[in-house]
Amino acid sequence: MSFLRISVLFGAWLAHAGQNLEELDKARLIIAHQYQVIHVLALLAVMLAYRVKHSRYLLISAGFYILGLLLFSGSLYLKTYTGIASMSTFAPFGGISLALGWLSLVFLGKKES
Repeated sequence: MSFLRISVLFGAWLAHAGQNLEELDKARLIIAHQYQVIHVLALLAVMLAYRVKHSRYLLISAGFYILGLLLFSGSLYLKTYTGIASMSTFAPFGGISLALGWLSLVFLGKKES
């Protein structure tokens, strides 16, 4: 649930104090935040589904979502706030992790049908 709280708090900050950022930084943070919100909700749904049906694909999906959130959104946040350009090299790995999270749900669906 801490990912969800962080998403809400960061969204509020971005809507108010984030307006003073340069356009490129603001755009980067908006993308990172959008991906964070979408995947936090997906992670929440996966964890709720896991309470009903214990499936390793659900756990794998959750793990990929967590890793993806840290690498994708986290690296974009850190790049913006620290100014370390090399932080964004982690973003593609985060994007791949997020995609693998969705793909593991596809495998669960195929297995169930």
